[in-house]
Amino acid sequence: MTKRWTRRPEGSTWGDWGPDDELGRMNLLGTEQVLKGVAEVKEGRAFLLSLPLDLPGGNLLNPRRHPPRLFATDRGGEPSYNFDVSRLDPRFTDVISDDAALIHLQYSTQWDALGHVGGRFDADGDGEAEALYYNGWRAGVDVVGPSGAEAPFEGPQARRLGIEKMAETAVQGRAVMIDLRAHLGDGRTLVDMEILGRIMEADGVAVEPGDMVCLHTGFADLIRGMAGDPDPEVLHGACAALNGRDEALKSWVRDSGVVALIADNYAVEAHPAAEGHGDCCASLPLHELCLFQLGVHLGELWWLSDLAAHLRAAGRSRFLLTAPPLNLPGAVGSPASPVGTV
Repeated sequence: MTKRWTRRPEGSTWGDWGPDDELGRMNLLGTEQVLKGVAEVKEGRAFLLSLPLDLPGGNLLNPRRHPPRLFATDRGGEPSYNFDVSRLDPRFTDVISDDAALIHLQYSTQWDALGHVGGRFDADGDGEAEALYYNGWRAGVDVVGPSGAEAPFEGPQARRLGIEKMAETAVQGRAVMIDLRAHLGDGRTLVDMEILGRIMEADGVAVEPGDMVCLHTGFADLIRGMAGDPDPEVLHGACAALNGRDEALKSWVRDSGVVALIADNYAVEAHPAAEGHGDCCASLPLHELCLFQLGVHLGELWWLSDLAAHLRAAGRSRFLLTAPPLNLPGAVGSPASPVGTV
């Protein structure tokens, strides 16, 4: 196979797990991390970490993403719902409902696949930046967009870095809760490394290579409180979010060995991001670092409040996390129904 790159982004993990790697830091989530997670189960109590998948409601937060639409399947031209099977044979007593869904995969509680966000980078040293994804997989070749004038949105396919690669790992291991809300409240705070480090020290939180990190901000509480009618002005100015422009924070993500960054807010990092420096920078700097450079998956809009409150009351921060995405080949994101067990 032709080598896809001769240069990699500075500080990236490209090639660390082989030239054809599609898992990134998920490679660290092996049996040892599962056992570490299991060792954190003291009570046998499980917490659902997903919002109802029809929240936040509407499409004001992101006009390109819409709530799920449920509809009945077609049974010979009529809805297959509350269908009395005795209509087919009077001896039968079954009543059957069968439905389908049209769902935007990153509308609510979700995982980002590594094929979700890439970047422009001169990987072959010819002086021209190419559109690439993690480990040098190429836009238009390995992550293929729609084609055809008659159906301009049909047929996208992440032939590499699709969400199914993450699903195949089962995504189970030790996770660590960092309770930003307990320290910062519901006001808007851009969290840099100084703030994050201070909170972790105050709560005795330790993060080790292979851990998944959950950030509780309270944003999902506001979402639930709006009951499907979100106020974007309130939400865009609410709660803590990581400052993706902070170089010290990015160094911590790079050096800590975290497998995934997860938050109950809209993008893990502040969006729009703080102003960048220089003439060229990513609009989503933490997405660029995590998905494009390091192979660190991002989880967004999770429901963390119940578990965070339980862990705080118990003086704990670690738990077993089980969170596989849909095993949907070629998708660049997925809804999730994660479970945290303590």
